[in-house]
Amino acid sequence: MENFPILSFITFLPILGMILILFVPKKQEILIKWLTLLVTGVQLVTAGFIWRYYNYALGGINNLNTFQFIERFRWIDISGLTWLGNVKVDYLLGIDGLSAPMVFLTALITFIATLSSWNISKSIKGYFALFLLLDTGMFGVFVSLDFFLFYIFWELMLLPMYFLIGIWGGVRREYAAIKFFIYTLFGSVFMLLVMIGLYFSTTETLANGSKIFTFNIIAMMDPKNFTATGILSPFNPNNLRLVAFIALFVGFAIKIPMFPFHTWLPDAHVEAPTAISVILAGVLLKMGTYGILRISYPVFPEITHQLAWYIALFGMINIIYGALCAMAQKDYKKIIAYSSVSHMGYVLLGMSALNSAGFSGAILQMFNHGTITAMLFLGVGVIYDRAHTRGVDDFGGIANQMPIYTGFTTLAFFAAIGLPGLSGFVSESFVFLGSFSVPSIRVISIVSTLGILLGAGYMLWTFQRIYLGELKEKWNKLPDLSFREYAMLVPLALVIVALGIYPSAMLNLMNSSVNALTDFMNNAQKLYSLVGKY
Repeated sequence: MENFPILSFITFLPILGMILILFVPKKQEILIKWLTLLVTGVQLVTAGFIWRYYNYALGGINNLNTFQFIERFRWIDISGLTWLGNVKVDYLLGIDGLSAPMVFLTALITFIATLSSWNISKSIKGYFALFLLLDTGMFGVFVSLDFFLFYIFWELMLLPMYFLIGIWGGVRREYAAIKFFIYTLFGSVFMLLVMIGLYFSTTETLANGSKIFTFNIIAMMDPKNFTATGILSPFNPNNLRLVAFIALFVGFAIKIPMFPFHTWLPDAHVEAPTAISVILAGVLLKMGTYGILRISYPVFPEITHQLAWYIALFGMINIIYGALCAMAQKDYKKIIAYSSVSHMGYVLLGMSALNSAGFSGAILQMFNHGTITAMLFLGVGVIYDRAHTRGVDDFGGIANQMPIYTGFTTLAFFAAIGLPGLSGFVSESFVFLGSFSVPSIRVISIVSTLGILLGAGYMLWTFQRIYLGELKEKWNKLPDLSFREYAMLVPLALVIVALGIYPSAMLNLMNSSVNALTDFMNNAQKLYSLVGKY
């Protein structure tokens, strides 16, 4: 394992699969589907190996030596430029306790989404080629430790997702795709500007003792690496670090999505095919909060402390506003979409606590929300494939006709509510433990608990209208789950139950890195005492 480039393998394997698909005749639809399933299956097995060989004792965050499965070589080396100097960019990959759960989540969700894509009938070859390109972009974000490389993977996801929604989506697919594209591109511009500013403010010392500007995210966390004149240097009396933090935060917040940048999400979810909705909710939303934890917090720790209260406030708004919006919907898929807005608010709230309990709850919520919401969207897809409607009031009594399907959706609904014994309860509990222990955001934490009541309200109301009561005559021939649908739902159900009963399986994976991040943020006063930030 030490000599094998396992992160490059799991990241770029879909590109190999995409190339093979491009050479397969478009009439060979079954072969294309099985090839995609093979690629994502190998990724899932590889993610299992990563988890198996991951060293729980290493913490990561601001020391490259504590990251694992590191791959590094000079990727771009341009010398003699007039005013830029020497431009050197590293191909730098590595994971720690923040990224390892996301790697496994991405592998699981893409495998499930491949199964969910089995009934795609339009332009099969193009769909699965773009699907695998999206797959590479998602993995690349979670394993990159160089900001330039991170940004490339971040932007790589934009193109395939735009076409997957715009071509294979619903009636208003063009509108939803363009809206998604514009919102994400808007945030990416902010990210690019901050990345360039950090590059010209941060240096890295080479083996020969010379210093060069760097995109290395780890180097950006150490104030000793900042130049005195860099525009984003804490040593620059006229620095713009507060502006840079807000700009970068907005870039990530759009992807979460955080209020008021959330309006693209319901449209994208409603119009996207079921498999793409699963990926969108299961993985893509987590990239926003992951980017904040990986880059925004440790690179701008002093600004994070200043703005933690406001982050908690936006988390509370997400929780309550998203729940109220979900309660007002009559489209089954839109209810689940707004529930994602609400549940990602718990992640923001946990992150704002800046302590181990809050960080643990936030990261665990990212993983749990990915599996729970994926299962909920799959449930919507199952019933839509049969009834060709998502109107909540169009149904009733489905449990009488499809009892096994109803059993799986019941599990997902109660996990989303936070029922003890299921995974959602554990992550939300840690979020509130962490946030309530911080006096400055205690009131926000208390008000945010209303989200639990509102969540139970719209979830149980939706469940009652769709699955309980008298079965309408027009639905009395709906078939129950097929073998393929069992294969989609069973793995997610097992994960939800397993992490509800034994959450330490995931908490142990992230514990060292969470503690390292907490210590790093708590020591921010010492790190920046020379520049009078506190």
